[in-house]
Amino acid sequence: MTDSKMIAIGAHEAVATGLKDVQHYMRPGTLQLASLPPLSLYVHLPWCLKKCPYCDFNSHEARDGRAGLPEDRYIDAVIADLEQALPLVWGRSVHSIFLGGGTPSLFSPAAIDRLLSAIRARLRVDAGCEITIEANPGTFEKDRFKAFRAAGITRLSIGVQSFDDRYLQALGRVHDSAQAVAAVAEAASNFDTFNLDIMYALPGQTAADLQRDLDVALSFAPPHISIYHLTIEPNTYFAKYPPTIPEDDEAYAMLDQITAQTAAAGMQRYEVSAYAKPGHTCVHNSNYWSFGDYLGIGAGAHSKLSFAHRVVRQVRLRDPARYMDAALQGNALAQDEDVKRADLPFEFMLNALRLREGFALQDYLDRTGLPLSSIDKALQQAEAKGLITRDWARVRPTERGFDFLSDLQELFLAD
Repeated sequence: MTDSKMIAIGAHEAVATGLKDVQHYMRPGTLQLASLPPLSLYVHLPWCLKKCPYCDFNSHEARDGRAGLPEDRYIDAVIADLEQALPLVWGRSVHSIFLGGGTPSLFSPAAIDRLLSAIRARLRVDAGCEITIEANPGTFEKDRFKAFRAAGITRLSIGVQSFDDRYLQALGRVHDSAQAVAAVAEAASNFDTFNLDIMYALPGQTAADLQRDLDVALSFAPPHISIYHLTIEPNTYFAKYPPTIPEDDEAYAMLDQITAQTAAAGMQRYEVSAYAKPGHTCVHNSNYWSFGDYLGIGAGAHSKLSFAHRVVRQVRLRDPARYMDAALQGNALAQDEDVKRADLPFEFMLNALRLREGFALQDYLDRTGLPLSSIDKALQQAEAKGLITRDWARVRPTERGFDFLSDLQELFLAD
């Protein structure tokens, strides 16, 4: 359940928009962006073996497991989608690629190899590009991770969630603790960097239970861990039949416990939900959080693209069958609109304030095209409330700002 997946899904589907000529995006506007930010590529592969009861992502159960995947047709559609989007990013380098889902590791290594080859043939991909695939232990086979590595994947993100069978069953996961241990061990032996997704504040979970989960996770010396509070999202099974989860005070104590245990293992909390060893922060997610650009292709994928006078958001059609038909016919877009000038401060802060180091004021100027006067009042309020510290060059959230992040971000909402 990564942040990059959260960004790539979740919008209501709309009627497909008409294709716009690239000159439409280059026309004069109210913003003045001096330069374009780094560019990432997100590819959404929406199928999984089973829909988890807490999941509100754009994911769909694969009938008959892997045998039911329309692998070739979907990859064809994604490649066609990319070709249609090329004029919007022509000449720009891609610094990271993220294959999210769903469970992308359901796709065969051959399909992933074909996808990555097609991307490299059409985009300028940096030599050291971070290329991540999300993988679940329930789809793990011993030689599969090696084959993904051979296809060009440089980083695995493994959806473990817990190493305790009680909580895996409560979360509706398709794997057990033994499969989780085997998958992580194989990842550690094949990849220089990888991520573990862990959840806390689970139904009936105690501090001792969490410590055991963390002890197992940290025993593999993971370079990166993403740790998420179980939340009850609308339109999920858990929303209809909510489990009893720890109270807020207990959950806050668990978060303190997580931060202490990871710090003792040499990991730094560099983002609200992310902990990493030096040199292993996630390039892709860091680009999201610093308000970089990303092209999202695949069913339901979101894009945020900058031009000289505007910032644009796009959404692809959400339903996989409709998406494939539309992409192969030349237009998979469901939404395509400029971000309103008044909304840019909040959109920027929604990402940048998640980072421990906050943001450089110059980055705000460069990536929104707005003057600092557009956020001065909100910065003064945030500083008075003890939610940020700042100097002439940088704004950083305080510990209190991290704990009350939503309150801090809301200060930047348009009046």
